[in-house]
Amino acid sequence: MPIDPAVAVGAELPEISFEWSASDVALYHLAVGAAADPMDAAGLAYLDDRAPKVLPSFATVAASFHATEAPKVSFPGIDIDLAKVVHGSQQVTAHRPLPASGNATTRTRIAEVQDKGSAAVVIQESVTTDDTGAPLWTARSSIFAKGEGGFGGERGSSSKVAYPDREPDHRLVVPTLPNQAMLYRLCGDRNPLHSNPEFAAAAGFPRPILHGLCTYGSVCRAVTDSVLDGDVTAVADYSASFAGIVFPGETLNVNVWDDGGQLLITATVADRDNAPALGNVVLATTGR
Repeated sequence: MPIDPAVAVGAELPEISFEWSASDVALYHLAVGAAADPMDAAGLAYLDDRAPKVLPSFATVAASFHATEAPKVSFPGIDIDLAKVVHGSQQVTAHRPLPASGNATTRTRIAEVQDKGSAAVVIQESVTTDDTGAPLWTARSSIFAKGEGGFGGERGSSSKVAYPDREPDHRLVVPTLPNQAMLYRLCGDRNPLHSNPEFAAAAGFPRPILHGLCTYGSVCRAVTDSVLDGDVTAVADYSASFAGIVFPGETLNVNVWDDGGQLLITATVADRDNAPALGNVVLATTGR
């Protein structure tokens, strides 16, 4: 079915009510590289059995954490083959520190459908509240669908982060594991692009790639640990665009610039001559 922006834009998706536990949080943290050193007390705080500290990026998996089926890109006015889709961008705004366990409801709408000619970009906005109705986090994400443009929609705008013309204030090296995609898929993202070599080949990749949101979470954790002294409550807002692919087992070079109340970040793949991985990365801090 071709994309119909008149139907899609503004459409409300079915709300999702869900719950999560400290064990779910700990598994997510392991999947984004926490506690690689079992003697590191700061890293082990992510795995506390009763009250682990919670990265705000956990919000990206909380609602679908227990999913066991591959996702479908089927919304009002939109029906796209999963093999054509990659994640375009992600933003999470934490309204308060995320609890280690709880119940919540997410309400999502289609905010924009952009026609890039050779591709389509679908942008969703969601609001997540706890069981009292108080806001926990909001999120904005986009998917990029190859070959789905040309439906006559608005092209939309794009914004780029202006990085300082100086050396970064922090340089981080963030390794990934060869089996990291297999670990991350246990957090509810069962897209076979990250686990099935045949599916990956049909999508145009030589082997399964790492989930973009795994890279997103791994960089959030590394910056939080190294620049924010491990204080997850200092992360108020975290956004990034997915500028390239990462294969499990590759190492990321992460550069960070202090820019007032925010950190400007890039992540590149060291193993492929610093090929882009994440771009337009901004982490706004709370000042706590």
